[in-house]
Amino acid sequence: MDSRRPPLTPAYATLPEYLRHWADVTPDRRAFTFVDHPDPDSRGVHRTLTWRRLDVRVRALAARLAEEAGPGDRVALLCPQGTEYVTGFLAALAAGLVAVPLYPPGLPGHADRPARVLADARPAVVLTTSHVLDEVREFCVQEGSEGPGGGAPARIVAVDQVPDEAGERWRPLAPKESATAYLQYTSGSTRVPAGVEITHANVVANARQALAAYGADTRPVTCVGWLPLYHDMGLVLSVAAPVVRGVLSVLMDPAAFLHQPVRWLRLLTAHPHAVSAAPNFAYDYCASAVTEEQKADLRLNGVTALINGSEPVRPGTADRFHAAFAGQGLAPDTHCPSYGLAEATVFVSAARPGEPLRRFALDRDALAAGKALPAPPDDSEAVLLAGCGTPAGQRLRIADPTTRTALSEGEIGEIWVQGPNVGRGYWAQDELGRRVFGAEFAGAPDMPDRGGWLRTGDLGTVLEGQLVVTGRLKDLLVVDGRNHYPQDIEVTVQEAHPAVRRDRLAAFAVPGGESERVAVVAEHARTARLEDIDVPALARAVRAAVSARHGLRLADVVLVPPGTVPRTSSGKVARALTRARYLEGAYGSRCGAVEGASL
Repeated sequence: MDSRRPPLTPAYATLPEYLRHWADVTPDRRAFTFVDHPDPDSRGVHRTLTWRRLDVRVRALAARLAEEAGPGDRVALLCPQGTEYVTGFLAALAAGLVAVPLYPPGLPGHADRPARVLADARPAVVLTTSHVLDEVREFCVQEGSEGPGGGAPARIVAVDQVPDEAGERWRPLAPKESATAYLQYTSGSTRVPAGVEITHANVVANARQALAAYGADTRPVTCVGWLPLYHDMGLVLSVAAPVVRGVLSVLMDPAAFLHQPVRWLRLLTAHPHAVSAAPNFAYDYCASAVTEEQKADLRLNGVTALINGSEPVRPGTADRFHAAFAGQGLAPDTHCPSYGLAEATVFVSAARPGEPLRRFALDRDALAAGKALPAPPDDSEAVLLAGCGTPAGQRLRIADPTTRTALSEGEIGEIWVQGPNVGRGYWAQDELGRRVFGAEFAGAPDMPDRGGWLRTGDLGTVLEGQLVVTGRLKDLLVVDGRNHYPQDIEVTVQEAHPAVRRDRLAAFAVPGGESERVAVVAEHARTARLEDIDVPALARAVRAAVSARHGLRLADVVLVPPGTVPRTSSGKVARALTRARYLEGAYGSRCGAVEGASL
């Protein structure tokens, strides 16, 4: 293994400039390794690109793209996870085009998303690989994908079919750092996906912010990841940050992780000083699914940082994960709860490695009233939340979403962000972009930092200098004048009965009478069949737990088969879509379209 310390990181404005630098300075150093798992028993087949080889492939593909499209045209990436995805993304940027990270059609649970994104972005070129070329070609024909301005359909190029010789005479462009580098489409958990315009300067700034936050800006590290590259966290941590720092990035397919989560931990074992990221559910999944026999070969004492993000971070999850792998040398201070969103490229705030997990036990009644107050030490009903550290090279404030006034520590409001990583706006949605990216605090006109803030739509507060995220503004449930956070109710439901599948349920508001009511749609565990579950007993347990802990009477509880509750591209439960399907009668006895049980 190459353990040499990489040279100091230079200062460039774009990712293509960093790539050319590392290809010149460290041409034979490994840049990207994709670990393929072709069968269930495979320990992994490694495919590696050095910085020199990556530069050759990027030049070849950039030259080909320059023949097919002009500056500013969009290039959609419908590639499977792998080094071809990395090559395609960097080539689009090097050619002065705008990348649109996506995935091949047919991804379970996300079939309609590529069609909606292609219709919005109207790419001039679609990049894919020969492995899925026929599938992508058929998909584009079916969808009638139009090019820029509604012109000719997008051309399809297979990354692995472009010869190296195509780039021999190509001369690199110098895209302006203020130009749009790619469109990061939001996950769509609360609305129709919108393309965030991320500039070259934005992605370089956020990569450098992340590297500094997780202690990877000066020490030798390896970025290890299975997060999909079409998602903001996977793209920045597994592509942008390694390119800026000039360090190795080791990738695997998300499906390979889901089939055998120990594969991720084996890669962490094989690569000391690893920095990796996963959503909260993945840590619980590893703790419950990795067997004692599989743990025998794991050595996790060399892990630098494990980032926990993309959904509310639960202290209990971190505790279970570290209890499960303490015997493998995992240090308790490697867990880094973090907060971010696509509109800020991705990373906003992070706990630093080497620091103990910060946890806050908050009074439930005060939280319902919009205050974050410490709960009494003996309060068994306290809400336990993790601190998500401090801002990563940017400014963060808590604002009243209605009055637009800044709130004090302990007051819950909307999280506002300002920094060089905040995107330009939304593609082809100028009015929405002005409302979201150009927020102003109410106050004196000469207030120095009054304007230019990003409204995240997320709720939180600052406690003891730590950002504490409490929920999503649009998901907030208001019943009889009290605030309830859906993820809080969901935890209570999944703990009420063992047949409820963890992290595969949604609580949401439904119309009823003079105030909102709350309904829950939950998948049952894969280990149980619906006909074998005592549904009335489960119903009583769930209703009693929610009533006792939250003072709520659930209007409805629907139990559905595994895989029924929709999720976003990042793996989060799509509450808004679940609610819409519920109101349409798609669950349970309302129309019988989906096998289920209304309790």
